[in-house]
Amino acid sequence: MEKGKIIFLNGVTSSGKTSIARAIQNHPGEVPYFFALSNDLFQQMVGEKHLRENYWDNLGQALLMMYRTAKLFSDTGHHVIIDGMLLEMNCITEHERKMREILADCPLYLVLVDCPLEICRARNFARGNRGEYQSREQAVMMAKNVAYDLCVDTSVLTSEEYADCILTAFFEK
Repeated sequence: MEKGKIIFLNGVTSSGKTSIARAIQNHPGEVPYFFALSNDLFQQMVGEKHLRENYWDNLGQALLMMYRTAKLFSDTGHHVIIDGMLLEMNCITEHERKMREILADCPLYLVLVDCPLEICRARNFARGNRGEYQSREQAVMMAKNVAYDLCVDTSVLTSEEYADCILTAFFEK
C-alpha cells in the first residue's frame, strides 16, 4: 500500500494555516481526501486541568501524539494536513527532530505559512479569541533553521490560491 502524503502547515496563530487547510480539503479539482490534524485539536485532548498544571510538558506530549496519529493515517494510505507549529523552547526541546523521527518513513512536506506580524495582530484582534500579540509571542518560540519544501506569505495570495500551489507542488498532475 502506498503511504499517504503529510503536508505540515507550520506558522504562528492567524498566519492562515487553517484557512489553507480548509481550502485544500475543499479544492474544486480532483484532489484526494485529506484528514486534518491540528495543534489546537490535540491541545484540547489534554484537558484544562492538566494544561493548567503543566502546560508545556503536556502540550509537548500531545503534539508527539499528533505526529504518531499522522503516521498512522499515512501508513494506511490516507493523506494528512497538519495545522501546527514546530516549537523549540525549554520544555519542548528537539521538537522538529522528534517529529521528523516519528514521520521518517512517510512522505512529509513542510510548508511555512508566513504573514507579516502586524497583519497577524489585526487578524487576532478581529477573531476575538486570540491575544492581540499572540502571533508575535509565538514567533519567538518557533523552531529556527527548519528546511521547508515551500514557503507562502498569506498577505500576498488567497488561501485558495495557496491551496492550489501546494497541491500542484506535491501531487503530480
